[in-house]
Amino acid sequence: MSGQSAPAAPLKPPEQRPEHPHFWDKRFGEGVTPWDAGGAPAAFKAFAAARAQPLATLIPGCGCAWEAVHLAKAGWPVTALDFSSAAIARARDIVGAASVELLCDDFFTFTPARPYALIYERAFLCALPRKLWPAWSRRVAELLPPGGLLAGYFFISDQLKGPPFGILPEQLNDLLAASFTPIENTPASDSLPMFAGREHWQVWRRG
Repeated sequence: MSGQSAPAAPLKPPEQRPEHPHFWDKRFGEGVTPWDAGGAPAAFKAFAAARAQPLATLIPGCGCAWEAVHLAKAGWPVTALDFSSAAIARARDIVGAASVELLCDDFFTFTPARPYALIYERAFLCALPRKLWPAWSRRVAELLPPGGLLAGYFFISDQLKGPPFGILPEQLNDLLAASFTPIENTPASDSLPMFAGREHWQVWRRG
């Protein structure tokens, strides 16, 4: 034995790494998008309808941006963000004339043009490799003021291989508890097959 450390394993090509936009460009380009619901889900629509006034909203990892269109048609100011140019191209077709700020940018580094009162989560956190989860939680806390809301769907599961990467309740709490208080947690009623039985609608308030 030489005493030298083994060489590091070579990185997978970008189209095999979910932290890289090429991974998602390939899937949108090939039409392989099993996370795309083709519309806004029930708990989200109920949440939006129950607000007394529109909330300035950020949707990171927006994909096809169905929820952004739903909010914009209700008069909400909404930014839909994705770092995949193929996703944004698809979203542009769906958004059409709706008043959505559609950005091809990186959630972790972009500079918002306005403050947000709500960050909507669906199939974004579970698309991120676990090594990026702490950065996600810090960024969400940075972008929301006290009283701001993080609301959406979380893939509550022990599924290690992904995406989607499952997260356990205690792991999610560890990520958010320092800056957020949980105020709602309900099993989703209309999940897609890849999330069925393991998706929860949750709302967290920024402290």
